Amino acid sequence: MTSADVPPTAPVEAVVLDYGGVLTGPVKESIAAWIEADGIDPESFSRTLRAWMSRRAPAGTPIHRLETGELTVAEFDALLAAELTTIDGRPVDPVGVLSRLFAAMRPDPAMFDLVEELRALGVRVALLSNSWGNTYPRERIDALLDPVVISGEVGLRKPAAPIYELTLARLGVAAGSALFVDDAEPNVLGARAVGMRAHLHVDAPSTRAALAALVPGLRPTPNGAPA
Repeated sequence: MTSADVPPTAPVEAVVLDYGGVLTGPVKESIAAWIEADGIDPESFSRTLRAWMSRRAPAGTPIHRLETGELTVAEFDALLAAELTTIDGRPVDPVGVLSRLFAAMRPDPAMFDLVEELRALGVRVALLSNSWGNTYPRERIDALLDPVVISGEVGLRKPAAPIYELTLARLGVAAGSALFVDDAEPNVLGARAVGMRAHLHVDAPSTRAALAALVPGLRPTPNGAPA
């Protein structure tokens, strides 16, 4: 069955989730805590992010190479630190930049509860994540999510089509039977380009409500919460 054979209103067979910013709290909050703690000039970080990650960024930026595993975390840390400035003019310590950047990122219990409920309803749940050298809670996610597709491990990255196609092949479902959830719009658009349905994640309540419209038996609010 091709994605064109699956009606847009058909129940989803599989949900594919991003990690950072979807299964965790907002990444921007962890970044803000790191910027404050390290005294980083916010504009220097924003400028670097635009140059390396925006839709107009050329192929092969340090972020692209980090996400596909071509750069080690230590190599990326050094490149990023060299682009950053601090408020008081001190050099940025290149050792452990990414570790400090993600230090305040925590799993979102509401989203992990949602994964459990989806699985109990017979829906396959997978992970598709662009890795920035994150330390994933592998024991926890490997027990809940199948397949687990991490960009640095497969040499592919969102929003390019091949990583979505690889995930669908590992799931064994048609693109139109899968719903992709990500907090970054380019990645949502990339999923739609290969025929997947997709939802831009803002928070757990709105994502749950969106999935409840497509997954029979899933409540729009958590068990015990007012409808």
